[in-house]
This record gives sequence, C-alpha cells and structure tokens, in this order.
Amino acid sequence: MCIPCLNESATIGGLVREIRRTLPRVLVIDDGSADNTAALAATAGAAVTRHDRSLGKGRSLQHAWAVAEQKGFEWVLTMDGDGQHAPSDISVLLSCAEASRADLVIGNRMAQAGRIPFVRRAVNRWMSRRLSRLAGVELPDTQSGFRLIRLEALRGLRIAATHFEIESEVLLRLARANRRIQFVPIQVIYRAEQSKINPVLDTIRWLRWWRRA
Repeated sequence: MCIPCLNESATIGGLVREIRRTLPRVLVIDDGSADNTAALAATAGAAVTRHDRSLGKGRSLQHAWAVAEQKGFEWVLTMDGDGQHAPSDISVLLSCAEASRADLVIGNRMAQAGRIPFVRRAVNRWMSRRLSRLAGVELPDTQSGFRLIRLEALRGLRIAATHFEIESEVLLRLARANRRIQFVPIQVIYRAEQSKINPVLDTIRWLRWWRRA
C-alpha cells in the first residue's frame, strides 16, 4: 500500500493502523507537509519517505511505484491519505483483480455519487466524459485515487504528469495500450476534509494535459 500525503496529520495515523490489519506493508510519501504527518505515519507502522518541499502528487506516486518495483512487488495499491477511502474496501479491489486479471482496478464512487460534494462530483463527471472519449471506452470515475495497478503494466509508459493530472494520464495511457481496466464500486466517505486540489492551478494543469493527450 502506498499513500501520497500532504498535511494529513488528522487522518494518517488511524488510516495506517487500519490498513495494516489487512496489509502488512504501508509506504507513506510525505510530499513536504508542514505538519507532523510523517511522524504520525511512522509511529503507526508505515515506512515513510519525505520530500523537503512539495513536488506534487504525481511525483509522489511515481516515487512510490519505483520503490515497490525495487522491492520486488508485482502490484501496488494506492489510496489517498485524507480518509475518504475505506480500508475495508481493499479486499474488493484485490478480489476484482484476481477474478478479472485486470492490469488496473479503480474504486468507483459513482454508484453513490450523491454523497460526493457537488463541485467535485461535477468536475469528476466532466473530466470522465472527456477521458472516455479520448480512450474510446467508458471510464466512470477517472479521478478516483483508490487504485490497484500491476507494476508490469506501467513499465515503458511515458508518464509526464507531476500533479493531480497523473491519475488521468495513467488511465488514458493504459487504455490506449489495450490494458485491461476494471472499475469496482466502493464506499464514498466525505467528512470535513479540505481538498488539496488547487481549483485554479490544478484545473489549468489538467486542461493543458488534456489538450496534449
């Protein structure tokens, strides 16, 4: 399990402890947090890599994949650090991968879309429609960060994204490479967490990426 984090001290400790009931190894990539995210993750039992400054979610994920590859893993499971994903759904993604032999399994929140805050839901649907057209297949929840990826499928992919657009880029690259992609329903959890997405800068980055895709 790999978790990219930025200022998630309110959730990361409990999240790591709950995940470790199912998976023994958790890697937290602390992307330059100004709080004690790294210390709390380590105390809860995670291995922690810390960036001195924020490099972006994309860089954090690419680093996590590289570490998993170096350690000989065939798969890597990623989850956001803000508590919006339920560790109890880990088994759902694992079972789907085993049954479908997919290269990428994504937790799909859209069966419970009404529980997603309106702006996030609208943006996700807008982006998902455009990515589906580019990919030529239906992609219902392109912005979900709860993913199980076969590392072999990532090899050779040209991934340039360094921020939140990385999830769109990986999905599109794998779809165009005719890799098997599955979406599986997961729980939707939103509390009072503050999104780390910058509504202006990250939208501009995504649009620039989309026009080049």
